[in-house]
Amino acid sequence: MTIWQADLHRPPLVSDSGEPLWEILLCSEDFSFSYGATAPQAAVNKVWVREQVSIALAKAPAPPEKIQVFRPQALSLLTIACEPLAIAVEPTRHTPTLHQWLQQRARWYPSQPNAISIPYNPLHIESPPPVPLPENLWGDRWGFTAIAAYDFEQTLPHEPIPLRHLPTALMPSRLGLASTTPIPGIVVDAGRQAMALAQWVQANHPAWLTYERGAPDGLILAASLCDRWVFTTFSDPDVASAGQRFEQRQRQSQGLHFLLVRPDDSGMTTTGLWLLQQPLPG
Repeated sequence: MTIWQADLHRPPLVSDSGEPLWEILLCSEDFSFSYGATAPQAAVNKVWVREQVSIALAKAPAPPEKIQVFRPQALSLLTIACEPLAIAVEPTRHTPTLHQWLQQRARWYPSQPNAISIPYNPLHIESPPPVPLPENLWGDRWGFTAIAAYDFEQTLPHEPIPLRHLPTALMPSRLGLASTTPIPGIVVDAGRQAMALAQWVQANHPAWLTYERGAPDGLILAASLCDRWVFTTFSDPDVASAGQRFEQRQRQSQGLHFLLVRPDDSGMTTTGLWLLQQPLPG
């Protein structure tokens, strides 16, 4: 499947008349193809965006089946513009090739004659405060766990799990992790709410889980493009120690971790499984 990644944003550039410029960037996952264009802010609309995507399609060796977008402000316009072109637009936080390109361009912009000096972080996304998980979805029990990278790949992906998201690109072996690397995870025994919780997680496009210290400590689920949910809170010192181990193991596993939802701890059934990756600071 051919997949492109796209962004529509305002770089630190202005036109000859001093009007802010907007930029569209399109690239393939392996960066074998890329296209970019700028226009004054007043000219950027669905027609202009569709024209730029059409130009990119004409230049590309193959059209994409879908275009991935990580910026919430770009999602609506790109979706509307691509609809007549029969190209699906997928919201996702995981656009590593595009992120790398944006960071490269951020270092290049200041050298341009029409650059302006303004605070600029190409990957910054405004995120609202986290909100509690709906009460009707709370599970019976939950806990931190870990499984060796090799054991994870040899077992969980092959089980009959109704709801799952296991991207091939995130498999431990694809990330070059040693077979003995512990992959940290969160296991929720949700009882009768297992399917409802798993469906909710799936519908909200989970991105990663973060252990956050506080009063109390908590687990924050990053989902969709900018949503954050309080997955659970706790003040028990032993659980906090387990949370710190979870955090440490995330650093060892390149941010890779998993969320598993099941009815109980019998080992007989699993309702949902998601392989996630939190971006780590450089």
